[in-house]
Amino acid sequence: MYYGMGYGMGYDNSYLVLVLVSTLLGLVTQSYIKSTYKTWSKVGLDCGLTGAQVAERMLADEGVSGMRIQPIAGELTDNFDPRSNVLNLSRANLSGGSVASAAVACHEAGHAVQHSRGYIPVKVRSALVPIVNFTSNVWMIVFFAGVAIGLAGLVQLAVILFAFSVIFQIVTLPVEFDASRRAVAYLERSGMSETAVRGARKVLIAAALTYVAAALVSVLQLLYYLSRVQRRND
Repeated sequence: MYYGMGYGMGYDNSYLVLVLVSTLLGLVTQSYIKSTYKTWSKVGLDCGLTGAQVAERMLADEGVSGMRIQPIAGELTDNFDPRSNVLNLSRANLSGGSVASAAVACHEAGHAVQHSRGYIPVKVRSALVPIVNFTSNVWMIVFFAGVAIGLAGLVQLAVILFAFSVIFQIVTLPVEFDASRRAVAYLERSGMSETAVRGARKVLIAAALTYVAAALVSVLQLLYYLSRVQRRND
């Protein structure tokens, strides 16, 4: 992505800063979530439950039924699939009994609750998925075609198509924040220890920062592309 836009519009200092800031944000947030998760994965829950069991209790407490919980390969690959009504938890979070396991499992359960209750930002995000799947696959093709034939209109269209990905990133923020809020709220009212609740909150804040960083980088990229297109038109 960086190479393509730089190639077509020429490199400048602001572009270099964009690349450096984006890379730094990505490295810092990924390092922070991994470090925080590792720290709290060593702290066990007083109740002795696994992440899957805590998630099951949260779903029952929220009145969500018919949900399957199954393992998924990898670390921090946990997700909720609304198409099959499944919570996919990495094995460490599925069978682990740590604060980190409960935090991640309940966060994904929070997404299931959102889906069950028709949370508006989730509906908006779901509506954007097919659009973004299309635009993310074609915007670079449109961009290079515009550069190749020297047609500024196609380059502008490419930036507009890219903007849908930015909108998607922004809409994702309230979805993720709300899922974490629901997770922490459940852990508090379920009688978890103050240490467990505090640790879960730290894990979920660290995870949220990765989404904030991704959205910020996308916005910065879009602003850069728009400024370059405008400069070419002046």
